[in-house]
Amino acid sequence: MNHVSFFWLLPENQKIVKGLESEFCALVKDAIKQDRLILPPIPDVLARLFQLCKQEETTVGDVAELLIDDPSIAALIIKTSNTVIFNRRNVICHDIFTAVSRLGIFRVRDIVTAHTIQKLKANANFSVECNAILKNSAHNSRQLAATMAVIASKLPVDDKTQLKLEVDKCLLTGLIADIGLFGLINEYQAYLDSGNYIDLDIAKYIFDHCCAKSSETILRHWGFDDDFLAVATNTKPNPYPGSLSSRYLDIARMANHLLMFRNQDSDIDDHEIELDLHSAEVMYELTNLAPSQFDDITKEALHNSGL
Repeated sequence: MNHVSFFWLLPENQKIVKGLESEFCALVKDAIKQDRLILPPIPDVLARLFQLCKQEETTVGDVAELLIDDPSIAALIIKTSNTVIFNRRNVICHDIFTAVSRLGIFRVRDIVTAHTIQKLKANANFSVECNAILKNSAHNSRQLAATMAVIASKLPVDDKTQLKLEVDKCLLTGLIADIGLFGLINEYQAYLDSGNYIDLDIAKYIFDHCCAKSSETILRHWGFDDDFLAVATNTKPNPYPGSLSSRYLDIARMANHLLMFRNQDSDIDDHEIELDLHSAEVMYELTNLAPSQFDDITKEALHNSGL
């Protein structure tokens, strides 16, 4: 059997895959540092919005004026600001300035980013296999986000007020949690175009194991806060159990566990979550819903967000 590659001997396999994994993470980080990790066709308005959000002196008027230059984005923000999840006072607005005032500068950035990333995944222009991976990612992201929103909305009001847990932010953190996948596939395609070769199955392994790192790199580069980073990396950045970032991550883990249960995922046996009394009651309620009922409430959550 001397014709069998040593790669498939387990110790060598792990070393080589680990090396490729590190190489891809390095490629993504290097691409961001050199402004090569572009997610086309991201609107110019989004890139300018990122810059505005990093400047302390930015006002609502600055953001509203920027969005006017892109009618489709402006329409998205006005529409979203009037949806059930984002319009808590149930007061309809018709102009971009009022919409930005209601949502806040950073929430506008989050909404535009989530909308853009979902469109990119749906309209990717890579190989058939990579396009399928991205479309599946878009589906999974929507499922996770909607489930997070449903869970957060069912927690007691006092609990949400105490921790300032926002249903709309739960939805948005879920929608862009795997934002690094697009960058990894983009680098994978560039890697192949440069004359290199990696089997797609190995590439998928790398995508799975590098997505959190690349997502963290991108979100930090774009100025997203610890709540988004915690969900994207599945890591608690703050050791204190009452921290806000930890709470959003708890909701994400609950949503993931619930989806694994409902999809009869065998990996659920190795997946553990910590629940308080309120969370346990919510999980019990949602696990006992019929499939059609669960689908209805998650679809309603997405519909109520406008996303």
